[in-house]
Amino acid sequence: MHQQLIIDKISGILAATDDSYDQKLTTLLDQAKRVFVSGAGRSGLIGRFFAMRLMHSGYDVSVVGEIVTPSIKAGDLLIIISGSGETEQLIAFTKRAKEIGAKILLISAKSDSTIGDLADAVFQVGTSELYGKVKGMPMGTVFELSTLFFLEAIISHIIHEKGIPEEEMRSRHANLE
Repeated sequence: MHQQLIIDKISGILAATDDSYDQKLTTLLDQAKRVFVSGAGRSGLIGRFFAMRLMHSGYDVSVVGEIVTPSIKAGDLLIIISGSGETEQLIAFTKRAKEIGAKILLISAKSDSTIGDLADAVFQVGTSELYGKVKGMPMGTVFELSTLFFLEAIISHIIHEKGIPEEEMRSRHANLE
């Protein structure tokens, strides 16, 4: 019962998400010198999943907050994942990146937010109406799981569009584990 509830909810969110985002994000990634990904809490974990797949796909990508993350510069892309678009730390990151001249993409459950107002682009996963309380999916679970599937579909689009073979991706996978 609960598995079907989760599958149905995520399916509804993804069905209500703009189909053109895959091409738009591919263009933003290809135009960027480097890519930086950030999110807080579980959204941050989703960002790490996405950053790893971007690296496997051949992009120069860093996760904000890691000790080896370089400084962001003009021409780079900062991808913020935030359901609310109101997380204080992420607002600060967005303001700093904007001052420096980086492009900013917000991936969110809300089209209107503080980070969204600062961003160059906002990708809304689903629609606000679909994010009411869902029994068994508390505290942002709907956004986080939907965003994970959304971003995995973006990676699928990228590797299909660019013809990146799995063997090439595997060659970039960590080998000190």
